[in-house]
Amino acid sequence: MIGGLRRALPPFRFDRQGRRLWKDLAMSVAALLCVVIALVPLGSILVEAGARGLAAIRPSLFLLDTRDGGIGNAIQGTLILVALASGIALPVGILTGIYLSEFGKSRVGDAVRFFVDIMTQIPSIVVGIFAYSVISTIMIPFVARTSEEALRLVPVSTREAALALGIPRHRAILRVVLPSGGSGLLTGALLGVARVAGETAPLLVTAFGSLYGFAGLNQPVESLPHTIYTFALSPSSAENQAAWGASLILVLMMLLISISSRVIVHLRSVRE
Repeated sequence: MIGGLRRALPPFRFDRQGRRLWKDLAMSVAALLCVVIALVPLGSILVEAGARGLAAIRPSLFLLDTRDGGIGNAIQGTLILVALASGIALPVGILTGIYLSEFGKSRVGDAVRFFVDIMTQIPSIVVGIFAYSVISTIMIPFVARTSEEALRLVPVSTREAALALGIPRHRAILRVVLPSGGSGLLTGALLGVARVAGETAPLLVTAFGSLYGFAGLNQPVESLPHTIYTFALSPSSAENQAAWGASLILVLMMLLISISSRVIVHLRSVRE
């Protein structure tokens, strides 16, 4: 074992090459330690949520509303809020990303890009009137920037080839650029959905929470983040356990979205 370790380590010498090898080894070890330090808290949270959440998973947890200790209406409300927010944010964000990528080399483009960057820094708790408009406002700049970066990855030669064929620029964008960057756009959209689905702070002051199912756009609605918050503060041990179950469900939803985005990118790269 010691012999193998000696063979793995660079030779100990003080010339320039030896110093470079030892510096490279030191930086590799430091990078590995940083990864471990970052993963330990995340791993402990996931293990805790998984262990306690699995103990709370039962059919009644999904079938009952929060007034009866379940999370059925919270899951329903979360899906509705995310769907409404996506319906607002995805078209606006993707169109903004297209503009910044294709026409953003101007003062107006710089101003739009600056405004989008400012929007990403606004505290989520201070924006919006309705819950779905709050999370769509949070989602728009994220989708816009990811869309811009995805379209920038499309080679310039692809655009030039389309224009050289006499295709108008707007049709080149629709027929050539967007399909080429489609996987990146879809990945950005899914990550934007994952980003806002777990928002808690704005929902505390906009959606308000509800003990019942969805009753209309102008009525309070329950969500998983709000349910986790209220159940965690409850003196009832049953609701505390249900909070862990809701936490696990929310984590699994985020994990499913993230894995889906990875799979889409992989399938697109294999197809190409």
